[in-house]
Amino acid sequence: MVDNKHYNDVAVSHNGGNLLYLSRLCFIAALGGLLFGFDTAVISGTVDSLRIQYNLCSMMEGWVVSSALLGCIIGACFAGFLSDLWGRKKILILAAIFFLLSAVGSALPPTVTVLIYARLLGGVGVGIASMLSPLYISEYSPAHLRGRLVALYQLAIVLGVLLAYCSNALIAAYAHANSDSITEGIVHRIFVAEFWRGMFLAEALPATVFLVLLFLVPESPRWLAKQGDNEKALRYLSRVIGQKEARRELGQLSELLEKEEARLSYLFKPGLRVALWIGILLPVFSQITGINVIIYYGTTIFKQAGFAGSSAFGTQVLIGLVNFVFTLFAIWKVDKLGRKPLLQAGAIGMCLILGVLSLFFGKEKVSSSMLALLFCLHVGCFAFSFGPVVWVVVAEIFPTKIRGRAMSVGTFMVWISCALVAQSFPYLRDNLGPAKTFMMYSILLLPSIFFIYFKVPETKGKTLEEIETQWQK
Repeated sequence: MVDNKHYNDVAVSHNGGNLLYLSRLCFIAALGGLLFGFDTAVISGTVDSLRIQYNLCSMMEGWVVSSALLGCIIGACFAGFLSDLWGRKKILILAAIFFLLSAVGSALPPTVTVLIYARLLGGVGVGIASMLSPLYISEYSPAHLRGRLVALYQLAIVLGVLLAYCSNALIAAYAHANSDSITEGIVHRIFVAEFWRGMFLAEALPATVFLVLLFLVPESPRWLAKQGDNEKALRYLSRVIGQKEARRELGQLSELLEKEEARLSYLFKPGLRVALWIGILLPVFSQITGINVIIYYGTTIFKQAGFAGSSAFGTQVLIGLVNFVFTLFAIWKVDKLGRKPLLQAGAIGMCLILGVLSLFFGKEKVSSSMLALLFCLHVGCFAFSFGPVVWVVVAEIFPTKIRGRAMSVGTFMVWISCALVAQSFPYLRDNLGPAKTFMMYSILLLPSIFFIYFKVPETKGKTLEEIETQWQK
């Protein structure tokens, strides 16, 4: 148990916070998001080649894409329990190891079955990082900066997606340019004849960087306080928010820890039940937007709409840039406008755009340039709202003793719904058609507008302890 008096007796070396140190910690933790984005987007450049090489049917195509998502579900299930038990840092290191092994394993599989296992392992890493990276950042961040710092995680995801698109485009261009000059050897196989292997292998570089840098960050101070290591908790938190504020926040945490229960059933108590529903439904709504249909299948959709192969890869890069720019806007405004207005605006915008996409695909002839514009608008709406803000809210709303396990519930729902969307899209595309599929996404997203308005509270400017106290009241 944390002792309030102990905080008054512990000396620290300085009186103010260190923004540069805080930025470094958040940057390293956010690299988990970059690997998340890279791992989920890299598949978009490989789907066509894999379908041809392994003669995949639509259901098997969906399984190759969504196998990583099954790994995400597994990782999300266990990440919270393991991080509450052994700490945030150790489990993030485990995720980095999985990323690295998956990158190498996906590049060198002799069969599609081995590829699926390698992608599954990478998915476990994604599931862990998708929960722990924003959690680690939120537990270090001061209240007035927490929104934009946790949103850095989403920016890293977006950057990872953009890097994957650029990497895919460059490797595809290299393969086409050297198809005649490089005719044998390992380079020929990985980067020319079967260049999808090179696309997967590219992930090994950021995975290695993430693994090395994680050894340079400390453990989460709030997790340390929960374990009773008061001296380290105060020392680490004082470095980022100053001694006075660290004592105040850890004092509040001490009082709350005495009241909290360490069981997940604690979330079913009055007040906290609302937090649980927010932690479940917001992640589900974020996937019903169909954002991952664009990320996973965008290149294939553009080719079917009339883009040439190189143009399809280039359009995906454009979408990645739009995603990046609008995520920067969210980081700029999330602590000024608040979480709720951004979520509401994004939900309304995406619901309308999905409806327009449905009407657009209902025409006999599809304009490829108009399709690119609508996809960019949809991604832009997602990038300033659901993309970053859902992770911010889910990282804020749960009590300290069970924050890891509670966030696992929300992250689990993200990956369950994401896997269902990714697995089902090829089947829906082939049997219902794109028009009815996008209309279905629009209708399913409609309830999110009302849920955000009536149930999601505004949390900007509040400490994690103040948010918890609000639920208890």
